[in-house]
Amino acid sequence: MEREKSVTLQKYTHIPDMHYTLFELNNLVRQTIEQTLSEEYWVEAELSEARQVNGHCYMELVEKDDLHNTPVAKASAKCWRGTWSRILPKFMTVTGAQPRAGMKVLMKVYPQFHEAYGFSWIVTDIDPTYTLGDMARRRQEIVRRLKEEGVFDLNKQLPLPLFAQRIAVVSSQTAAGLGDFCHQLTHNGYGFAFTIELFTATMQGEGVEQSVVAALNDIYGRADQFDCVVIIRGGGATSDLSGFDSLMLAENIANFPLPVITGIGHDRDETVADMVAHTRVKTPTAAAALLIDNLKAVADRIDTAARRIHDNTRLLMQRETQRLDRITHLIPTYLSLVTTRQTSRLDTLSSRLATAATAAVERQSVRLQMAEGRIRPAVDRRMTAERHRMEMMSQRLAALDPQLLLSRGYSITTLNGKAVTDSSQLSPGDVVETRLAKGRVEAKTVAVYPS
Repeated sequence: MEREKSVTLQKYTHIPDMHYTLFELNNLVRQTIEQTLSEEYWVEAELSEARQVNGHCYMELVEKDDLHNTPVAKASAKCWRGTWSRILPKFMTVTGAQPRAGMKVLMKVYPQFHEAYGFSWIVTDIDPTYTLGDMARRRQEIVRRLKEEGVFDLNKQLPLPLFAQRIAVVSSQTAAGLGDFCHQLTHNGYGFAFTIELFTATMQGEGVEQSVVAALNDIYGRADQFDCVVIIRGGGATSDLSGFDSLMLAENIANFPLPVITGIGHDRDETVADMVAHTRVKTPTAAAALLIDNLKAVADRIDTAARRIHDNTRLLMQRETQRLDRITHLIPTYLSLVTTRQTSRLDTLSSRLATAATAAVERQSVRLQMAEGRIRPAVDRRMTAERHRMEMMSQRLAALDPQLLLSRGYSITTLNGKAVTDSSQLSPGDVVETRLAKGRVEAKTVAVYPS
């Protein structure tokens, strides 16, 4: 048994004559890669991460299956400061955006394997036209889907309220354009009063989509308190507009129940959010000017209507005054004619009324005499019957006088002013009063005997 254990131990503790340290093996891999892949290669991939540290750019690359959108390849890539400072400005000038997660890129790379840090691709160039084409394709795809869903023009069909003064603003609290927007609305030259409420959101970099949608959801919960929504950015770089080319954000704006005004870009930059909004303007100050002009147009319409009402009223008053003057001239003649006719009619009517009144008085006099002859005997009979009834009631009341009962030897016992008719009404110790024919007696109850 001990021998078997010894053989087994020797088997597992035997060290081969030929072996490598990890550094040696990694060094061998590095040399193999450098000798085998000695050229630079153009590779297309999707960025799953892109971060800049101390001027360098560190990226994670991924390729996804077209059918299932699952990763089929992954790799790390680095672009050193000197190269990145040359590539980035060119990339941003062409695409209008910084490299970010979800963006497709075409890069020139060469392989590098480091004994301590492992394998990565080193980026020497990026073709921005490839990314620009992919961005345009994705934007076109979003627009196509919105049109297929029938929502692309929904927000544009909403009327901007005539008195749009309650404004919900979606912007960053520190955005330079926000101050310009509020100042222009508050200090407009017409003295219009606007109510502004800020719903803060991230307006550049990652998280724009989720943040702006969250702000819109907050406004939606209080939609009856606002007339329109203004999304303003102002002061940010053009390269940060990519967050507004989002299907989810575009669907939220297109379906929003209030008109949405966007002022997030510049002259040459139009995002999908701009396309589906009710109105797109260049800057936050232009958004403020739009709202002021809208209210000014309403005020002008009111002033015009007021002038028309004033002019029409004055013309009508003139016409009626002329009619009144003509009628005034005709009144004396008309009154004279009417007076003559009415006088004749009154004479005839007075004669008829006098005759009718005399006949009515005579008829009523006869009726009163007849009624008097019938009423007097009936009244006499009723009075006799009532006197007899009163005498009978007096006799009954006299017979019910308690004093008569007391004079016959009866008495009345009371407790607290109420007559006692049952021994159960009393308790030992109660003070009762007994009324006699002559005088009263107070006594304390000693015992109570039920009947």
